[in-house]
Amino acid sequence: MNTFHHLLANNLVANITNFTVWFALTFWVYIETHSVFATGMIAGVYLVFTAAFGFWFGSIVDHNSKKATMLASSVVSAGFYVLSLALVLLSPETVFTNPYGLHLWVLVLLVMLGVIAGNIRSIALPTLVTVLIPEDGRDKANGLVGMVTGIGFLTTSVISGFLVAWGGMIATLALALVFTVLAFAHLAFVRIDEKRVEAAPDQPAAPKRVDIKGTIAVVAAVPGLFALIFFATFNNFLGGIFMALLDAYGLSLVSVQNWGLLFGVISTAFIVSGIVISKTGLGRNPLRTLLLVNLIVWAVCCVFTIQSSIWLLAGGCFVWMLLGPYAEAAEQTVLQKVVPLERQGRVFGFAQSVEQAASPLTAFLIGPLTQFVVIPFMTDGAGADAIGGWFGTGPARGIALVFTLSGVLGVVITILAMRSSYYRRLSAAYANGASSEAAMPNSA
Repeated sequence: MNTFHHLLANNLVANITNFTVWFALTFWVYIETHSVFATGMIAGVYLVFTAAFGFWFGSIVDHNSKKATMLASSVVSAGFYVLSLALVLLSPETVFTNPYGLHLWVLVLLVMLGVIAGNIRSIALPTLVTVLIPEDGRDKANGLVGMVTGIGFLTTSVISGFLVAWGGMIATLALALVFTVLAFAHLAFVRIDEKRVEAAPDQPAAPKRVDIKGTIAVVAAVPGLFALIFFATFNNFLGGIFMALLDAYGLSLVSVQNWGLLFGVISTAFIVSGIVISKTGLGRNPLRTLLLVNLIVWAVCCVFTIQSSIWLLAGGCFVWMLLGPYAEAAEQTVLQKVVPLERQGRVFGFAQSVEQAASPLTAFLIGPLTQFVVIPFMTDGAGADAIGGWFGTGPARGIALVFTLSGVLGVVITILAMRSSYYRRLSAAYANGASSEAAMPNSA
């Protein structure tokens, strides 16, 4: 547990660093360009990279020391942050005010590659939970992972808001470099007994490459596991709306400093949630917990922008963040039990790639769709005439309408998932301790 706590602390520093850069870039670009299109594209770039690199990252985690992969992620992040800082310092400030300018999007590309390099930690850490924590304590350990994520969000939003107001991207990237180096130095001295699982003597070792075919076979061997991944994929399809529009909507109501501070305060919900999970666990059926919290989250999404109120928005975001760690911890707990350890990196990477593949589509579509269709619809179009009297009119109310409609769709899909045979089959597989290791002879 001491080693696990060191890993949690190290990931906390790395997560705060990378998420601060991402949040700050989004805030800064919106302030420089005042373009919802640009913020939507930034979210899309992030999610495209997450989906594209997930398979590769998973294979790297399975075929190498997990500590080494986490150290390498810090090195790569630092390299891209150096390039990003050099670009900002050497370019005239005015070139970044054009939302379609080459300098802006080269900067976005470099920054996002640095942030994405940290994603390998989100694949390595749950596999280390399997290695370091007994099965009956993994759901609680996953709760602590969620708490670390919550602390990261809390400090990230506050830090990024004030950093952008104080020193822009120069200060953000300079501090990111400092803390990336500190995270590397700390992890270098953490000793991890990874207990690497070798293939059985009579079985051939898995090739050290991106083994998509073998990974799909492992997932398919567990009844209902594909359905779980596809359900999370659909959630992320709708979740792309939040990534593309939430900051723009929040910044339409308050200043960047106040939005960052408010987001930090409501992010305490992540910490509360992680503490509760670490004490109580997720119940006998984590899958049921996952679906129930999704039902509540999407129900809240139907109403948290129903009127133009920062307090209503804050309350909805608080519930969203309070229940989010339950869903993530539940999915990780199920995968840790039904997937063999030596395949978990690839399965977590596969899940990350597939689940995140939907969000870029949403993010890339929703920014232009909201900017050029929904906002005019709710400003002086038919929507403003039909419901503007009570819902409100203007650009912010156009964004709000997108949130409300996505919430209704999320509620419907979650109810259908709870009534499906896939839910019952995967619940039974988890209860019986089913593992694809038993079904897959070449699972190494």
